[in-house]
Amino acid sequence: MRVSTKGRYALRIMIDLALNDNGEYIPLKDIAARQEITVKYMEQIIPQLNKAGYLKSLRGNGGGYRLSKSPDKYIVGDILRVMEGSLSPVACVDNDEIDCARGEGCATVGFWSGLKKVVDEYVDSFTLADFLN
Repeated sequence: MRVSTKGRYALRIMIDLALNDNGEYIPLKDIAARQEITVKYMEQIIPQLNKAGYLKSLRGNGGGYRLSKSPDKYIVGDILRVMEGSLSPVACVDNDEIDCARGEGCATVGFWSGLKKVVDEYVDSFTLADFLN
């Protein structure tokens, strides 16, 4: 499994919003400056986080973004899945059921399922609040 730049930046954006939450909306340019990410690139990430219901947005003067929930309600694995899709190492174990014609006799399916389980458990064991301390 390799997390893309979008996945890494999405996590950084969410952490930045949590760290800088003062009850007001935070302009994208402020997040971009702190995180050294271009606004243009962030404009590709924010809509996915917004669509997932992770952000509140306000347009115009005084506008920007804020988290829609408290940091302890955001599971890191969920944020990564919004950006990356499945975190599965191979497609055949993406779902709960093995999706492969060779699944029953496959010598490696147990290995891939175990790796997926370890990755999912690890990324799901952290919340945004864990990064604030």
